[in-house]
Amino acid sequence: MIDGVLVVDKPDGITSHDVVAIARRALGEKRIGHTGTLDPLATGVLALAIGRATRLVRFLTASDKEYVATVRFGVATDTYDITGSPVATSQTRPTRGAVEEALRALSGEYLQMPPAYSAKKVGGTRAYALARRDEVVELKAVPVRVSRADVLEAADDEVVIGITCSAGFYVRSFAHELGRLVGSGACLAALRRTRSGEFGLAGAITVEQLQQTSVPALRPFDELLAGFPALRVDAGGRGRVAHGQEIDGTGVGPWTRVLDEEGHLLALAQPSARPGFLHPSVVLI
Repeated sequence: MIDGVLVVDKPDGITSHDVVAIARRALGEKRIGHTGTLDPLATGVLALAIGRATRLVRFLTASDKEYVATVRFGVATDTYDITGSPVATSQTRPTRGAVEEALRALSGEYLQMPPAYSAKKVGGTRAYALARRDEVVELKAVPVRVSRADVLEAADDEVVIGITCSAGFYVRSFAHELGRLVGSGACLAALRRTRSGEFGLAGAITVEQLQQTSVPALRPFDELLAGFPALRVDAGGRGRVAHGQEIDGTGVGPWTRVLDEEGHLLALAQPSARPGFLHPSVVLI
């Protein structure tokens, strides 16, 4: 049995689902899921939850992400990236100062409209499926947070931007809105994710390496979500956790990692209705 997280450096041209399928074949394990979709255009950190770690995906996907994005000015596309069809062009090119001013407007907390060509569901159908059929796509803006948006490199037609953002953030929408703000139009030309939560490029393996090994180096299951507060229990507490019963303890936040005496991750618990107790809501044993 394989439990843990494997970090893959996704190449461009394939989907996140493709990487999951490759991992399932290579490792002989069906229980594999990713912790945040990357478009085919994008490269970089794709963390795969394997085995019992798939039960933690919703927690792993909720973390901040870091990207290096290349934005091309002078063309806006229907998909908001370079793979789409142009919908507007312009000979206008913004100054670096204009770009930096626009980035300040795109920082902080605000509502962001997802692209029409996205995996968001509209009435049970993926938005991109509706967009490809030229049907009206009615999406709702979602709250996002950008804690960093810095110009790393600048040229006449393109700018490279370092971004730290919340989960659920669309860099394609960011690029499109940047083009609107500077008056030239823009689309995403390249994207590389350098961090997803606690997982970075250090130690990431390529798809080719994944296909060549049956025992990859995983982030150990018991070390996942290390930023959550932890509570250790004895053998009696372990038994209560195994049966989904309350245990003595108070959590610092909404979720607490419950460990046995040897440090093995047993469950994630939430505060119980009874003061001074925790309820193991996600049991992992």
